[in-house]
Amino acid sequence: MIYYVEDDDSIRELVVYTLCQMGMETKGFAAPADFWSQMEIGLPELILLDVMLPGEDGLHILSRLHENSNTVDIPVIMITAKGTEFDKVKGLDLGADDYIAKPFGMAELIARVRARLRRITPKEQADALTIGSVSIDKRAHIAYLDNKPLPLTLKEYDLLCLLMENPGRAFSREHLLEAVWDIAYSGGTRTVDVHIQTLRSKMGDLSCLIETVRGVGYRFGGK
Repeated sequence: MIYYVEDDDSIRELVVYTLCQMGMETKGFAAPADFWSQMEIGLPELILLDVMLPGEDGLHILSRLHENSNTVDIPVIMITAKGTEFDKVKGLDLGADDYIAKPFGMAELIARVRARLRRITPKEQADALTIGSVSIDKRAHIAYLDNKPLPLTLKEYDLLCLLMENPGRAFSREHLLEAVWDIAYSGGTRTVDVHIQTLRSKMGDLSCLIETVRGVGYRFGGK
């Protein structure tokens, strides 16, 4: 199930109709209050969220979603008329998984939605990763440090997984943004640095395992 919050009736109805026709069940909401009421009934697999909304803007909704442990892991794609780098970075920093600026083509929207839903589907891969005293249980979706759970956000977890799956490989910030956020983003990459910084802070004395590669980006282990 996909939820779409959009106060423009024509856009909302077109998106809901198109996604349903493509086999992706979708419900639309014109007002944030209606969206929150439905969230009490059932949670979706994905949320499409406009920024400019009556009563409560999309960025505030996004913040509330990521403050709640029951909704923090639900992927969110921002759909908005705002297209500046500042707005993109703000949305990504708040936890958005993707960002589409109006006007957008339905083919692009469908491709972005399918990409996000594919990442939700479990993949056949190693169930565990261990490097030194850092380990990841992929089935439980939990990272451990010295056998104690690390309180990671979804993006911090995804970043750590990618780096640990490729020890010693240097990733550019642009590559990390595309791999973890599923977008090709030609603007600033500040959101990657912010997430790396918070991930390091949670790893304590072992934060040194995530190395900065000058002029490139980041790597795990450096060996």
